[in-house]
Amino acid sequence: MKEESSFSKKFLDALEFRGIRRRDFLKYCAATAAVLGISEFEFTTKLIQVVEAASKKPPVVWIEGQSCTGCSISFTQSYPPVGSIILDTISLRHHDAVMAASGDLAEKAFHDAVKEGGFVLIVEGAIPTADDRFCMVAGKPFKKMVEEAGAKAAAIIAVGACATYGGIPAATPTKGVGLNKILPGKAIINLPTCPVHHDHLAGTILYFLTTGKAPALDKIGRPVMYFGESIHDNCRRRGQFDAGKFLTDWNDPKQKEWCLIQKGCKGPMTYADCAIRRWNAGINFCIDCGAPCQGCAEPGFYAQMSPLYSAESEISKRILAMREAGLIPKKES
Repeated sequence: MKEESSFSKKFLDALEFRGIRRRDFLKYCAATAAVLGISEFEFTTKLIQVVEAASKKPPVVWIEGQSCTGCSISFTQSYPPVGSIILDTISLRHHDAVMAASGDLAEKAFHDAVKEGGFVLIVEGAIPTADDRFCMVAGKPFKKMVEEAGAKAAAIIAVGACATYGGIPAATPTKGVGLNKILPGKAIINLPTCPVHHDHLAGTILYFLTTGKAPALDKIGRPVMYFGESIHDNCRRRGQFDAGKFLTDWNDPKQKEWCLIQKGCKGPMTYADCAIRRWNAGINFCIDCGAPCQGCAEPGFYAQMSPLYSAESEISKRILAMREAGLIPKKES
């Protein structure tokens, strides 16, 4: 392939060091380029240039507030681990859970990066608004940390349901909110789902590094390339929905593959590519596991989507009403 001739020894050594085969890297580039709307050759060439000139590229500062660290786990456990090359080579200056430093050294790394400016800021976790003391980092309110870093960042990415729209913390006494509420007027790329999908984050970073701008976003700040279609549109149980076969009894083997709308599935009102991209190296996602879509890619998650395993939420009632009114059309054959 043409791309292979672009590989320098330095880049091949970087792949080998991380246990990544060249073929796997090319497959990843091909898939990512298709999503980003860039030619495979152009994308691969630019990516290699980015990696080899990493010292000249914006560093990444990753900070974490009210969260379970699930987004960090999701990204660091991606396979193939191409994402690790991206973060390694663009200089991950600060990440509480990943960096070797701790204590004063970790704090110094954060403040030095902020002082220098021009970095990619990744925020994981919500920010409490009821009382700053609900989330303190190194003796300081996390909210202040976000404001300080947000003012000097070249690009800002909110990862996971909590950092984007508040998520589970929004439904607690802390009254957690997403990044857009703390940094009004700032251009923020929102990558919801609980946790963030590693492809969404790696792809967004790659797009920014190879084009110098953010990808096209929808009205709530999500990249259209990942959040342009509903879960329902691509669900393999869609035919069961159209046929009127809805699971009502978890213990009935005959209903095992039926639609989960009456068990609280939020698929018709949730926009994300989970049904296509899937999780665990493309093996599975919530609905294929037998669990209803929880709507974690939407601003209403968690409060407006609960209870998760029954159709009692206002969102579920709206979905059922839409079906009865014929407002959810059958899939065209």
